[in-house]
Amino acid sequence: MDILHSIEINPKIMMGKPVIKGTRITVELILEKLSCGETIEDILVAYPHITREDIQAALAFAAHNLKADSIFPLAV
Repeated sequence: MDILHSIEINPKIMMGKPVIKGTRITVELILEKLSCGETIEDILVAYPHITREDIQAALAFAAHNLKADSIFPLAV
C-alpha cells in the first residue's frame, strides 16, 4: 500500500496533522473512532467521500510512525 498516495501533511491544513488527502479528516480522528469501537463501515457512512483504502492508509501511516526509533518511558 502506498501511504503517500492517501495521506498528506501540509502545515496549511489542520495545523500540519496528517490527513486523508483532499480532506480535513485526520489520521488521529480515524484512529480515535476505531479505538472507540466504530467500524470501518461506520466511518465510511459518516464520511462518504473517503474510501476503505484511505482508512487502511491511515492505519498503515500510524503503524509506520510508531516503528520509529522512539523511546516511550513507562510510569512506574
